[in-house]
Amino acid sequence: MNINSINIEKRMKDYNVPGLSISLLENGQISGIENFGILEEVSSRKVNENSIFSACSISKFLTAMLAMKLVEEGYLDLDDNVNQRLVSWIVPDNKYTKSKKVTLRNLLSHHSGIKDPEGSFAELNSKNGYPSMIELLKGDTPYCKVPIEVKCQPDSKFHYSDAGFCIIQQLIEDVTKKPFQQVMNEYIFVPIGMENSYFKIKMMETERENYACGHNRNGELVEGKYPIYPYPASSGLWSTSLDLAESVLELMNAVKGESKVGISESLAREMITPQCGKSWTGLGVFLEGTEKELEITSLGWGVGFQCMMVALPNLGKGAVIMTNAELGVHQMKGIIGEIYNSLMSDLSE
Repeated sequence: MNINSINIEKRMKDYNVPGLSISLLENGQISGIENFGILEEVSSRKVNENSIFSACSISKFLTAMLAMKLVEEGYLDLDDNVNQRLVSWIVPDNKYTKSKKVTLRNLLSHHSGIKDPEGSFAELNSKNGYPSMIELLKGDTPYCKVPIEVKCQPDSKFHYSDAGFCIIQQLIEDVTKKPFQQVMNEYIFVPIGMENSYFKIKMMETERENYACGHNRNGELVEGKYPIYPYPASSGLWSTSLDLAESVLELMNAVKGESKVGISESLAREMITPQCGKSWTGLGVFLEGTEKELEITSLGWGVGFQCMMVALPNLGKGAVIMTNAELGVHQMKGIIGEIYNSLMSDLSE
């Protein structure tokens, strides 16, 4: 896989993208990293392999991997009623849960029947403080002003849901009796070697040197420079393209029965198997194609940042593309889409 078919620096200028990092995988291993631009407009901080970007919803991919590891360890079960293991908060029973209960499988595949309330799950506002998951799920914070509940029968419809992954976070904390970030570090980051990956609650002045600042479609800094999402399992990950490439490689290896984390081949394959009758949704990832051409993706889009993870596990290929700009359009309609299309055309040659 190469990116030589487009002039990335020119396209960055055209799209007002200050900084960009791309890590590539070929033949089942990380084959290279390309870095462009700067971490903050009108600064000398250049993007390098240790540059940390907001991964936004790619957090869900890592959360899914952690959930599968905890299934492997017996802490969780994909198809049990999650209320059997939740302690601090439980999914309220209503008419939609009479015949089908919410399971980890349908939370991971966005088929739990839970819909995010309108206007919910915005970035952290320091004036409002940092909410606990319990407060959030109860609807007691400005980030989500109504209680989370099932709005249609589980398994029946797809509704992309940050709230669903907040429930997964609470479930993980309840069964392990540890903070989510600590569990992720112990079970995923350390075994894989993701040394520059964090679920940030706040950004300290002393550690900002390697962190990218967010920018809008005009290439201007967003308010606060470093938008934080107080929903780690859903949107809170800050990482490098190289670290995320390591996580993609871990999934590829797990599918072959060679996981560093200790996820079995069968559970890894379950992650990339269509769920709930939808060909395009797996567990914490999205799918396209079948067999040899199976493509796995996870997209991140938040205030000031956009990114993408793509993997073709049966071909041993993949890429992670991270930018510190929010273009206001879907990734596929901006510079990430151009890079993705260049990589995919290279595959077909």
